[in-house]
Amino acid sequence: MVVADLHVHTTNSDGAMALEAVPAAAKRAGVDTVAVTDHDRVHPDLDAVSERRDGVRLVHGIELRVETGDQRLDLLGYGVDPTADLEREIERIQRDRVERGRAIIENVEDRLGVDLGLDARPGLGRPHVARATAEATDMSYEQVFEELIGDDGPCFVARDVSAFETGRDLLGDACALVGLAHPFRYPDPAAALDRCRDLDAVERFYPYGREVDTGLVDRAIDRYDLVATGGSDAHDDELGKAGLGADGYERFRAAAGLPDP
Repeated sequence: MVVADLHVHTTNSDGAMALEAVPAAAKRAGVDTVAVTDHDRVHPDLDAVSERRDGVRLVHGIELRVETGDQRLDLLGYGVDPTADLEREIERIQRDRVERGRAIIENVEDRLGVDLGLDARPGLGRPHVARATAEATDMSYEQVFEELIGDDGPCFVARDVSAFETGRDLLGDACALVGLAHPFRYPDPAAALDRCRDLDAVERFYPYGREVDTGLVDRAIDRYDLVATGGSDAHDDELGKAGLGADGYERFRAAAGLPDP
């Protein structure tokens, strides 16, 4: 039974759910703890590294994309207390995100001859474009990614991200734990997991929708003495598709220095 979903997005980045709706969504899923991990942003309405709202513990987190040279990875920071250096890097990334979002919107509109009704803004992500495109056309959300804005799509625009070492150090200074997100979503999972030698944790439980070699993750956990995390990567209000059970959460809680439930 999942009691902690440690990978959830809100409208602060590209999620569909406002922060205020998270406790109710968690209760519907039977989840006691949620980590809010918006893309390249800390949530402005979370003032503490963790807090209880309506009976649900919210952990302040962040998902930060980084560049290794061979592939791009996503790092999850838990228990964020933002430093000035992290805030400056976030501001730089968000300026680039706005320009990248504007370019993708223009590419889709020009290619399909539609008006998506979207404005480029901080926090805008490809899911926003996919939803707007699906509403304006006969394409499904999944088709938009597969045929237009996926990494190899004709409307895709790459964005500038932090170097792995920079992101790791910034999150290390600002967070209680820093881990690798969804290792099997990268072109080379083994190389991604090898980067865990410089991290605290790895996302062990994730709804890939396909079979993966979890033994590869377990071996990395043993080799690098990592904390196992897990989450649904929810961009909607359906929480608890993956996460930690009670024992796993207790290990995470102790490692992150969070209060008792």
